[in-house]
Amino acid sequence: MLTVLKSIVQEVNQIPRLTDALFRLAERVKQTMGVDSCSIYLADYNAQAFVLKATDGLAPDAVELVKIGFSEGLIGLVGQREEPLNIEDAPNHPRFKQYPEVKEESYHAFLGTPIIHQRKVLGVITMQQSAMRKFSEDEEAFLVTLAAQIALEISHAETRGALNPIAGIYAGHMQKNVRGVPGSPGLGMGVGYSPHAAYTLATWIVKQTDKTQQEIDYYRKGVEVTRTQVEALSQRLEGQVPDDVRAIFQLYHQLLDANSLGREVEAKIRDGWDAASSLKLVVEAYAARFEAMDDPYMRERAIDIVDLSNRILVNILQVISGKSESVSDRPSEPSILVAEEVSAPMLAEFPKEYLAGIISIRGSNNSHAAILARAMGVPAVMGCQNVSPTLLEKKEILLDGYAGEVIVSPEKAIKAEFSQLIEEEKLLSERIDKEAGKPCQSEDGCRINLLVNAGLSAEIETAVRSGKVGIGLYRTEIPFMMRERFPSESEQVELYRNVLMSAPDREIVMRTLDVGGDKPLPYFPITEENPFLGWRGIRLTLDHPEIFLVQIRAMLRASIGLQNLSIMLPMISSVGEVNEARRLVEQAFFEVEEEARLKGELLYRPRLGIMLEVPSVLYQLPQLAKKVDFFSVGSNDLTQYLLAVDRNNTRVASLYNSYHPAVLSALYDIARQADQYQVPVSVCGEIAGEPGGAILLMGMGYRKLSMNAFNLRKINWVVRNVNLSEAQSLLSCALTSDSYEEVFNHINQYLEVKGLGGLVRAGS
Repeated sequence: MLTVLKSIVQEVNQIPRLTDALFRLAERVKQTMGVDSCSIYLADYNAQAFVLKATDGLAPDAVELVKIGFSEGLIGLVGQREEPLNIEDAPNHPRFKQYPEVKEESYHAFLGTPIIHQRKVLGVITMQQSAMRKFSEDEEAFLVTLAAQIALEISHAETRGALNPIAGIYAGHMQKNVRGVPGSPGLGMGVGYSPHAAYTLATWIVKQTDKTQQEIDYYRKGVEVTRTQVEALSQRLEGQVPDDVRAIFQLYHQLLDANSLGREVEAKIRDGWDAASSLKLVVEAYAARFEAMDDPYMRERAIDIVDLSNRILVNILQVISGKSESVSDRPSEPSILVAEEVSAPMLAEFPKEYLAGIISIRGSNNSHAAILARAMGVPAVMGCQNVSPTLLEKKEILLDGYAGEVIVSPEKAIKAEFSQLIEEEKLLSERIDKEAGKPCQSEDGCRINLLVNAGLSAEIETAVRSGKVGIGLYRTEIPFMMRERFPSESEQVELYRNVLMSAPDREIVMRTLDVGGDKPLPYFPITEENPFLGWRGIRLTLDHPEIFLVQIRAMLRASIGLQNLSIMLPMISSVGEVNEARRLVEQAFFEVEEEARLKGELLYRPRLGIMLEVPSVLYQLPQLAKKVDFFSVGSNDLTQYLLAVDRNNTRVASLYNSYHPAVLSALYDIARQADQYQVPVSVCGEIAGEPGGAILLMGMGYRKLSMNAFNLRKINWVVRNVNLSEAQSLLSCALTSDSYEEVFNHINQYLEVKGLGGLVRAGS
C-alpha cells in the first residue's frame, strides 16, 4: 500500500495545474481502492463553504457549482469534527443533506476525511460506494494517510495559484496576502527583487501565455545559445579527459536536436504554456522516467537531462531579458529583497538606499537572517514557505514586519493606507532620534545600562566606535565563518585589538568561538542529525584546546595595556566545563603575561563569565556563582531549549516565543539568584532589544541589556517613558498568564496606555 501511495502522490505532484491534479487524484484513488466514487472538496473561507473541486463518480457538471456550508451535510461534519467519518448507510444519517446536482442517490457507503495543514482544514476527500457497508480500517487508514500527504501540496498550490493564476489571468492585477513569521519590525513598500536568483527547473513556477510564436522564438534562441556553449565546453576538454567522458556532450547535442526535446517543448507552448514552463513540464517527465529505470547508467542520464535543461532555462531567460550576465537588473527603486535564505553577503551587495524590506522564504523569527535584519533596522518577514522568489520577482509588495504579513500586488486603497502608516512610522522614528542622547533612566530614576551585540557586520561595529556604548556580546565566530581556514593568532589579535580600542573605556565582552548548530564553519564541517543538541560552543572548543588556547591568547594579547576585556563562555551546561575552561584561560594568561612582562607591557586579568542558555545551569547557579565573575543570559537559545523548539524550523516556528510564561519565569529566577549571590547579570538575547521585553526585564531586576545597535535609541526611549513600579506590575501579570498570547495582550495594552503602541504595531 505504501508503494501505491507514493506512486499516486508523485504522479499528482508532477501535474502543474491544481484542478487537473485533483481530478487525477480522484481518478487514481477510485481505481486503486475499487470504489464507485472519489471526490475532493476544498474549503472556501470567504464563502464559509466546501466547494466540489474534482470527482470521479459524481456528476462532473457539479464541479465548482456545488458548495456545502461548513455546518451542512456530511462534508461539513467531517470538517467540523476534523476526523474521518465512516458511514454504512449515508442517506439515513441525520446530517445527510441531498444535493441533486451531484447525483449521489445510488451511493450508500461513505468515507470522508479532512485535509488539514498546520491545524487548518483545507478540504475533505471522500470515497463512496453503492453497496451498504462500512469501509475497512485499511481503507480508512489509506485515505487518512493520503490526505496528510497531499495537504502540503494543496496549501502551496493555492498560494502559488493566487500569486500566479495559470488560468490565463494576469497575476499583477490580483491582490494576495501571504502569511509568514514576523522577522524584523517595521513597514516596507517596494518591488520584489531576487538577486542572483538560481533559476532552475526545480524552482521555476509554471506560467501560461497566449504569445505562442514569441515563446517558441525564445525557446529556439535559448537552445541555440546552449548549443554554442556545449560545443565550446566539448572543445575545451579535448585532450584533457578520455573520449568516453567527452561522449556525454554527444548526448547533449542529441537532446538539443529539434526532433528530440524541441518537438515536445514546442507542443507544450502551443498548449498555452510559456517557453520556460514548457521546458520544465517536458524535462521533468523525461527525468522521472529515467530515474525509475533499473539500469544505474540510465538513472544517471536523468541528471544529465536536468543539467542541460537548466542551462537552456537560464539562456531562455537571458534572451528574454536581453542580458548576458544576469536575469535581473540591479535595483534602482525601493525594493523588497526576496531570497530562499537571506545571507550577509547578499545584504552587503544590495544598494542600501533601495532596501525597503526583506522576505526570507526559509527561517524564523530568531534565525540569523532575522537577527541580521533587526540589526540593520530593516523590516522583514520570514518563513513564507508557500511561495517562491520567482513568484514575487518584479511584483509590487507591501511588507508588515510587525504582523508577518506580505501583500502582493496591492489594491490602490490598501496601498494608500499603507503609505500613511509608513509616514506615521517615520515621524515616530524622528521623535525617538531627537531624544537619543538622553540618559537611559526610567521616570522614577531606575538606570539601565545599554550595550551592543556586535560582530554581525562592519556597520554594527562602526556604531560602537562612537565610544559612548560598550559591547555586551561580541560574536567572534563571524570572522571564523568568513574565512577558508582557521584565522591565525596574529590575525585574531589584530581583529580583537581594533574592537577593544573602539571603546577603550567601555566594557567589551568577547564570546569564545560558538560554532555548530546553525553556524557551521565551511572548512570544519560537522554533520549531525540534531546539531542544536550536538557538538557546538564550548563542547567543541574544549575538545580542541589548540583552537581555544589560540583564541584566548589572541584576546589577551589584544588587551595588553587595556582593562576593558571580558571573556564569555558559550553553551555551558555543567560546572566541570567551567573548571576546564578556567584552567585553559589561566594557562593562556600566564603565557601571555610572561611575554608581556619581558617587553615591559602590562596585562590585566580579564573578567570571566558564562552564557546562561542551557536549562541545566539554571539549577547550578549557586555553584557557578563561585566560579565566574558574571552571567549573561542568551535568551534565544534558552528559549528554544526550554520549549524544545528548533528556532530555525518553520514548521514549529510559531511555538518559539521568548514571552512564554515558562521562559519569563526562568529569566526572573536567574535575576533573583544572581542578586542573591551578588553576581552581575545581563541579557544579550533578542528579547532585550524589544520594547515589551525590555520593560519585563527591567521589572525582573536586570539593569544591563545588550542588543543590536539599531534598537539602542528605541529601548532608551521606552525606558525613559515607563516607571519601575509599572514594569513590576506588568511582570506580575505576565508571570501568571497561561500563554504568550496573553502576555502579549498585557504588554500591548500597557504600551497603548503609555502612548508607545507604535513601537509594536503599524502606525504611530
